[in-house]
Amino acid sequence: MKFIISLLLTGVVVAIACWIVPGAHVAGFGWAIVTGLVIGFVNATVGSILRLFTFPLNWLTLGLISFIITVLMVLLSDSLLGSKFDVDGFWTAALFAIVVAILEMIIGSTSKD
Repeated sequence: MKFIISLLLTGVVVAIACWIVPGAHVAGFGWAIVTGLVIGFVNATVGSILRLFTFPLNWLTLGLISFIITVLMVLLSDSLLGSKFDVDGFWTAALFAIVVAILEMIIGSTSKD
């Protein structure tokens, strides 16, 4: 049950972020859920590998490289999902990633485990 609620909350967060960020579009709530799953999967696999290889540079930049990798994973998800999820460029993806992080932080702080 927790997994289903988490999936729905991810869809809500992606849908709200697309509504807030100009230049970010998702085809519907179902595709918002799929987009959240794809971004999470790509970030967990490819993003983790990239973070491992860029660890020294990430350490020197105090985590800025990790944020750039997250933005690149949003752009990769955009190319994987085609017309169902679309961001207009790097800066739109960066703003989208920031909005998603803030919304997840707000939702995470209000939920009790």
